[in-house]
Amino acid sequence: MTSSPGIRDANSASPNEVGERNVVGATALAIAPCDPKELLALIVESSQDAIISKTINGIITSWNRGAEQLFGYRAEEVVGKPITILIPQDRLDEEPAILAKLRAGLTVDHFDTIRRRKDGSLIDISLTISPIRDSDGTIVGASKIARDVSSRKREEERQRLLLGEMHHRVKNLFALTSGLITMASKSAASPAELADSMRQRLSALAAAHDLTLPSLDDPQGRDESATLHQLLEKVVAPYQEESWQRISLAGPDFPVAQAHTTKVALLFHELATNAAKYGALSVHEGRVTITTKAVDDQVNIAWEETGGPAIAKQNTSTGFGTRLIDSIVRGFPATVSREWGAYGLCVTFEIAVRTLQPEKAVTELEGDSAS
Repeated sequence: MTSSPGIRDANSASPNEVGERNVVGATALAIAPCDPKELLALIVESSQDAIISKTINGIITSWNRGAEQLFGYRAEEVVGKPITILIPQDRLDEEPAILAKLRAGLTVDHFDTIRRRKDGSLIDISLTISPIRDSDGTIVGASKIARDVSSRKREEERQRLLLGEMHHRVKNLFALTSGLITMASKSAASPAELADSMRQRLSALAAAHDLTLPSLDDPQGRDESATLHQLLEKVVAPYQEESWQRISLAGPDFPVAQAHTTKVALLFHELATNAAKYGALSVHEGRVTITTKAVDDQVNIAWEETGGPAIAKQNTSTGFGTRLIDSIVRGFPATVSREWGAYGLCVTFEIAVRTLQPEKAVTELEGDSAS
């Protein structure tokens, strides 16, 4: 099959000559009519899409500059060779089906597939294949137009991941909300009290959820895990005073896996709510210190109230807040201990590092310790 002028094949001009001819051709277009075949050749050669022709038996006969950029081969490296050099082993069955359609005179229109570059890397492409006929109408070959769709594929995959994550989160939040309503309804004195307590707890969940939402503007679609300090600051913010911090944070920060952010938020929302009703945050002088530290392979989080109302004796009641905290602790799993001092409550949680933190963060910590 004879290649059209301007399309690179084994006997075509050098890249420099092609570039010079394109400049001359472009200039000629501006001042005089151009031969249609020459114009078509110039269009093909300057296209950013890969445009390839092959025989009806799948042998490459021409190769434009777009194909060179997409696949990494120069024209002289591929012309005369089978098109299957571009097809991964697990997709070789596509070519017989394509050739069968071409021999029947059919166009293979826009399908997504994967092809292999010269360096062995794989690339997502959109492929259109059309039969080439001679002057007698006999099918003598095919033209292939390939377009790099890697960016679109990455975006589609990112959207699938985001939708999957949001579906998972919504299901979890509905289940958690249902459990909260069931537990709260057993201890609420009135519908108004139930509504108020649920409103506060849902606000805490919303704050934790907002911290860990993946950014829709992030091209990499990273899942941003919240840190322990970020979560605690968000949850206790409604109980702080403008002029001073009634609740202070001390100790190292730790990443928190997305699956545990709502649990952490609810734990410390319950402690803050109880402190505001009965403990240190119910009086002006009261303070709370939240201290974090790492002990072996455990993360230790201590909630310590000071300056609160005098406590006559240790509180052994099992109200809703206590049952909720114990339920969350079992869900991690973690351990909890409570101590009632004369002027405040101290609650300590111990959670395994591997439980609290995302897998990536744990891996990084192990790498740091090894070095």
